[in-house]
Amino acid sequence: MTDSRDVVVRIDGLHKSFGPLEVVRGVDMEVRRGEVVVIFGRSGSGKSTVLRCVNFIEDPTQGTIEVAGIRLGGGHRTRRKKAAIRQLRLHVGMVFQQFNLFPNMTVLDNVMVAPRLAKRGSDDEIRAHALELLDQVGLNDKAGEHPIRLSGGQQQRVAIARALAMKPDVMLFDEPTSSLDPELTGEVLAVMKALSTEMGMTMMVVTHEMGFAREVADRMAFFHEGRILEEGPPSDLVANPQNPETKSFLDAVL
Repeated sequence: MTDSRDVVVRIDGLHKSFGPLEVVRGVDMEVRRGEVVVIFGRSGSGKSTVLRCVNFIEDPTQGTIEVAGIRLGGGHRTRRKKAAIRQLRLHVGMVFQQFNLFPNMTVLDNVMVAPRLAKRGSDDEIRAHALELLDQVGLNDKAGEHPIRLSGGQQQRVAIARALAMKPDVMLFDEPTSSLDPELTGEVLAVMKALSTEMGMTMMVVTHEMGFAREVADRMAFFHEGRILEEGPPSDLVANPQNPETKSFLDAVL
């Protein structure tokens, strides 16, 4: 039985509708500390919506989300709930398909902006930590550059450093390599692999990069029509999928 103290993210009975369209249909999931969970499936299967609900970018229609002990239900955003969402987000780092860097700021300032706003230490402390993170993602020599001067892979690595700057309990990656050319994908996946193997970072990753999933993931979850159809360790799920939909998808992408 899982020790509840080890659970960083708990999703219970998650439903999400956009008008009459129900995109997520009753998802239950736990992510333990240090675990890497890869979520995969066809476009429109609800996988990115689940990540966006974890961070309350999208408010669940029904169900509850718990991150680092902060538990919130779906539905109307009251003033009290908005304050709780702000607290929950302090524990979550998120990296999107698009880099969303501030073009008028240097790379270093992009990484420093969130901890500065949250007053997470003195400016010197925040700067030192930001430089450490840029070194970690291999971009310490780009600190003074502006994003427009970087490649797509470099910009995504800056986005990862920015998400790490708040020292989150969990990192969410929403198809982080989907907008990159193939030759740039590897450098981003290498940074993500290092987060797991060297830092023990808890991660939820939506991706079609099956090579990365087989090498790094502790668990994979196949989404189909808003539900988890099958999940398990990569060695089982990829080699011997039990559901015909899972097998059909894997045959198409491998």
